[in-house]
Amino acid sequence: MTHFLISEENPNGLKLEQILSEIRNDIIHRATRIMEDGRSEAQHVLDNNIKILNFLNQSIALAEDSSQKLEKSFGKSSDGSPRIGS
Repeated sequence: MTHFLISEENPNGLKLEQILSEIRNDIIHRATRIMEDGRSEAQHVLDNNIKILNFLNQSIALAEDSSQKLEKSFGKSSDGSPRIGS
């Protein structure tokens, strides 16, 4: 069973790209709070966050591409049942 993603067991779940976007927004919020902190530790964390944001952006693009492919091939999933892998 999935805890966060849409599935038959979790019809109120979210799309992967929605979850990743929320995580990205949280990281951006945190990063803006530490960007003026000149300590080396804070700058190290900020640098890591920027790298993570890049990976998240790539992941969001891939998830959106998968969603578009599934919708184009099989239409919208209306009841949470899987369009592939069933």
